[in-house]
Amino acid sequence: MNILKATIRTGTSTGQTNKLRNQGFIPAVLYGGKKNNLNISLKKLHLENLIKTETFMSKVFDLDVDGNAEKVLPREISYDPVSDEPIHIDFMRIAEGSKITLEIPVKFINSEKSPGLKKGGVLNIVRRKIELKCPAENIPDSIVVDLDNTEINSSQKISSVKLPENVIPVITDRDFVISTVVSPTILVEPEKTEEATAEDGTPIEGAAEGAAEGTATTEDEKDKSTKPSGEKEKAAAGDKGKAAAGDKGKAAAGDKGKTVNKESKKK
Repeated sequence: MNILKATIRTGTSTGQTNKLRNQGFIPAVLYGGKKNNLNISLKKLHLENLIKTETFMSKVFDLDVDGNAEKVLPREISYDPVSDEPIHIDFMRIAEGSKITLEIPVKFINSEKSPGLKKGGVLNIVRRKIELKCPAENIPDSIVVDLDNTEINSSQKISSVKLPENVIPVITDRDFVISTVVSPTILVEPEKTEEATAEDGTPIEGAAEGAAEGTATTEDEKDKSTKPSGEKEKAAAGDKGKAAAGDKGKAAAGDKGKTVNKESKKK
């Protein structure tokens, strides 16, 4: 049984509520129905573990206020901005036969029986809570989604979930998705470019410029080494021509001398 005990508090000033908190109580208010609002307080020790559960805000409690029991539903919790401790709670009376709109948490079962998850698939949860219209006497603690026989690329929709009697989703115009079983995502790392770095890992400025200058110098050296070889070839060709011309001149002078000697002998 979900039973909470509370006491009526008469003081509503800031000083009095702070005094209650220091004594280990949480101030609260009870409203709704045809009765007047009640300022109450509850022991913090009895609520600490309940407040931390996912179903606390969607669970109907029997609230015993100084011996008078009423069915209530927690509607809002205020927290201290520094300590994140609960400092105030609003409870709403539940009238029999009324319907309430609540956000009900989703619970997944039989994940070990899912072939898709066994193959390395991933459960992608689209909705962790679903808003439902529920009768006050038939509020589910959770919405159960069965993952048995689910394959990769399959989806679990609201139509596949069995809801309690007279409980309907607020969204009725479409068969919305609660979760999907998808293939695992593989991240491909980009290729790293080689870059000169210092000892602390930071890139060295001018490293790329130096590399470019080195390339330019190499090309200039190639041009220089190419030019002399061409000039040498020209010089060799010139020397060869001169040598040929000298040989022809000597041969002509020799023939001329022979002719003069022959004429002198005839005389």
